[in-house]
Amino acid sequence: MTKNQSVTIELKTSEKADKIIKNHLLLSMGFGAIPIPFVDIAAITGTQISMISKLAGIHDVQFSNELGKSVLGSLLGAVGSNTLATGTLGSIVKFIPGVGSIIGAVTYPVIAGATTYAVGKVFQRHFETGGTLLDFKASDMKHFFHEELEKGKHVVATVKKPFTKKKAEEPVVAAE
Repeated sequence: MTKNQSVTIELKTSEKADKIIKNHLLLSMGFGAIPIPFVDIAAITGTQISMISKLAGIHDVQFSNELGKSVLGSLLGAVGSNTLATGTLGSIVKFIPGVGSIIGAVTYPVIAGATTYAVGKVFQRHFETGGTLLDFKASDMKHFFHEELEKGKHVVATVKKPFTKKKAEEPVVAAE
C-alpha cells in the first residue's frame, strides 16, 4: 500500500466515522424528545452504544455490548457530575405536568445530541490512534470530551436551524 492509498483509506474511515456520529446525534436528539422520563435516557444510551459499536467496526476494533456499556459508563463518570446531572435533570423535568414536558422536549434533545457527538468524537479519536475498548482510559479523554461537548452544542444548533428556519419561512394561510 502506498502512502497516498493509506491517506485515502484514513479519509474514508474518518468520513464514515463522521457520518456515523451525525446519524447517531440525530437519533439521540429524537430520543431526547421522548416525553417519558428515563425511557429517553435508556434510548439515548442504547444509541451511544450502537454508535461506539459501529465506530469500532470501521476501525476493526473488537466490540462487545458489555464492554461497550462499561467504557461508556466510565467515560460519563469521568467527565464529572455536572455533565451527568444536566442530562438527568433534562429527563426528570419531564415529570412536571404540562410545562415540564415542554421544557424537556425543547432542551433535552440538545443535551442528548451534544453528548452523543462528544462521545462519538472521543471514541473516533481513540480508535484512530490504535486504541481498543480494553485500553480505553476515560480520565485521559476528560478534557477532550468537554471540548467536543462544546462543539457538539454548536453542531446541534446547526442541525436544528434548517427545521426552525423552514417553519418560520412557511407562508401563513388564512382560514377560509
